[in-house]
Amino acid sequence: MSSTALYTDLSCYYDLMCCDIDYQQQSKGIDRLAQLFGNGGNQHLDLACGTGPHVRHFIDLGYLSGGLDINQPMLDIAMRRCPEAHFSLQDMAAFCLEQSVDLITCFLYSIHYSAGIQALEACIASAHRALNAGGLFCFNSVDKHKINNKASVRHSAEFEDSRFVFESGWHYCGEGEQQALNLSIAKTRDEVTEQWQDTHAMVATSFSELQALLTPYFEVQIFEHDYQRIVPWGAELGGDRSGNALFVCTKI
Repeated sequence: MSSTALYTDLSCYYDLMCCDIDYQQQSKGIDRLAQLFGNGGNQHLDLACGTGPHVRHFIDLGYLSGGLDINQPMLDIAMRRCPEAHFSLQDMAAFCLEQSVDLITCFLYSIHYSAGIQALEACIASAHRALNAGGLFCFNSVDKHKINNKASVRHSAEFEDSRFVFESGWHYCGEGEQQALNLSIAKTRDEVTEQWQDTHAMVATSFSELQALLTPYFEVQIFEHDYQRIVPWGAELGGDRSGNALFVCTKI
């Protein structure tokens, strides 16, 4: 089963799969960064917006917000959640807007959904073109050299008399520009279990490689992956730096 097919088939369960994510805290965290490093504007676009929870929170924060995604069933849910927002079916690697924006976000490591380095570079260029002067591009990323192939995250949720168990983990072979996100979803109802397993091919970069792609377009700052505090990447680890970070990029 392809990654798009899995997400299409399970789009109505996507919010369950992400039920442990604090979308409001993430949105507020990026809003603080935008106030500090952005241009003060309120036009917002969320790349790979999925079912639109971040868009909902940005609207509630006073933004004129919208999103794009390559999955129409996801966008259908997003439009019901945020009827006042504009959503479009586009690939973030090569998107265009009728009107430029002040803030572009890409949450949940979705920047890695680019098919390869060339597509990632195209996404960065598209974001730069879509931003107003001094606009901000914010996203989170994982450094390929810090991936632990044995690590995974797991949580469960109840929905309509069924129990869902979701598990995901990164995998990087140690070379090249491809990494994988391995997903496992189990749905149990009346002692009968259905399972979905899939591997999403994603682009792999180190933070130094990613920064090199960004610097022709943006002034880049890297912060710890913490939406509650603004902490420079590596400032609290005695020289050892974590493999997850927030990239805050101001258009130049």
